[in-house]
Amino acid sequence: MEYVIAFVVGGLVCVIGQLLLDVGKLTPAHVMSTLVVAGVVLDFIGVYDKFIDFAGAGATVPITSFGHALYHGAISEAEQHGLIGVATGIFEVTSAGISAAIAFGFLASLVFKPKG
Repeated sequence: MEYVIAFVVGGLVCVIGQLLLDVGKLTPAHVMSTLVVAGVVLDFIGVYDKFIDFAGAGATVPITSFGHALYHGAISEAEQHGLIGVATGIFEVTSAGISAAIAFGFLASLVFKPKG
């Protein structure tokens, strides 16, 4: 049942993104930014951790989880190092994801001949 819940919740996040694209006439960059900020806001009000407990991968795989990770990194480092910790914490927690995105994007560009 965990797989079904994760699939449905992850799919609903994708549906929200698609509705923002189609109905809201937003660009993909705006949708991505909106979903990242939504993850931060949901974590700030204390809902995202409960969302992860309920949905598992359905909440940790979509882009909203990136906002959740940014917020956690910024807050944990800010508690230890003050204001400068906000900037360093964001990159410390999410550096593996950002590095993987850059590396796999580069590899994909070598294989698929981008047109941009």
